Amino acid sequence: MRKAVFFTLFFGIGLLVLNAQEALSNVVEGPKHGSLVIAGGGALPEEIVTKFISLAGGKDAAIVLVPTAAGLKEYDDGWKKLLTRYGATNVTILHTNVPKEANSSSFINPLKNATGVWFTGGRQWRLVDAYKGTKTEEAFQDVLSRGGVIGGSSAGATIQGSYLARGDTKNNQIMMGDHETGFGYLSNVAIDQHVLARNRQFDLFTILKKRPELLGIGLDEGTAIVVRHDKFEVIGASYVLVYDGSFWSAEGTSLKEVPDANQRFYFLKAGNQYDLKRRKVIR
Repeated sequence: MRKAVFFTLFFGIGLLVLNAQEALSNVVEGPKHGSLVIAGGGALPEEIVTKFISLAGGKDAAIVLVPTAAGLKEYDDGWKKLLTRYGATNVTILHTNVPKEANSSSFINPLKNATGVWFTGGRQWRLVDAYKGTKTEEAFQDVLSRGGVIGGSSAGATIQGSYLARGDTKNNQIMMGDHETGFGYLSNVAIDQHVLARNRQFDLFTILKKRPELLGIGLDEGTAIVVRHDKFEVIGASYVLVYDGSFWSAEGTSLKEVPDANQRFYFLKAGNQYDLKRRKVIR
C-alpha cells in the first residue's frame, strides 16, 4: 500500500515538474532592459527610424550600424544614410565576415559606449556566421543590458528572434534551413518579414507545425514593432501578423468563425499593442 502511495506521489510530482518545464519552454520574453525596434523591410517611414534614434538617446547618440547581412566585402558611408537622413550624427559602421576578428577586443570598441545598434537587410545567416558566439554578440547584448536599443529591418528583424526563419544558405524560400538559431532578443519567437508585399503570410506555418511552442510574428514592409520588456506596439504604414494559435478582431469576431485552427493568424495595425508573455492583444 505504501509503495503504491509513494509511486503515485512520485509520479504526480514528476508530471508537475515536466508540465512546469514545458510551460517555461513556451514562455516568450522580451529584453529585461532596453528596447527593440523590429521592422519588416522595404522603405521605412520616418516614424520608425526616428523612434529608433529617440530610443537610442537622440540625434547625438552613439549608434552602431551593422550591414553584414547584405553580403558585401566593404561598406562606405553611404550605408549610414538611413539614419543620418533623420538626424543621427554619430553613426559608426561595424562589419566583418571573420568570426576571429569579431571575437577580438579591439573590434568591439565602437560597441562599448553605444546606445543603439541597427542591423540592415540581406541574409540573416550571414550575421550568425560572423558574430554568433563571439565577443561582438556579447557586446550587442550589453547594449540592451545598459538600457539601449537594438533595431533592424528585414534580415535585421528576423535575427532578433530565437528561431531563425529563412536561415538557409541556399535560398531564402526555405523556412527551416541550415541555420535555425537567431540572437534571441525575443525568446521562443520566429520572425518573418515582407509578409504581405511578398505573399508570405502562410509561410510561417511551415515552422509552427514542427515547432508549435513558438510564437510567430510576421511583419509587412514599412511596419515595425517596438518591444519593451514583454509587450510590443505596432508602428508604421501596414500590418503585423500574429500567429499565436488564436484569433482576434477589434469587432469581437467569434473564434468559432475561423474554420482551420492550423492556419490561424490575425492582423494588428499601428497603435495596437500585444502582451508577449500572455500571448494576447492588449485591449
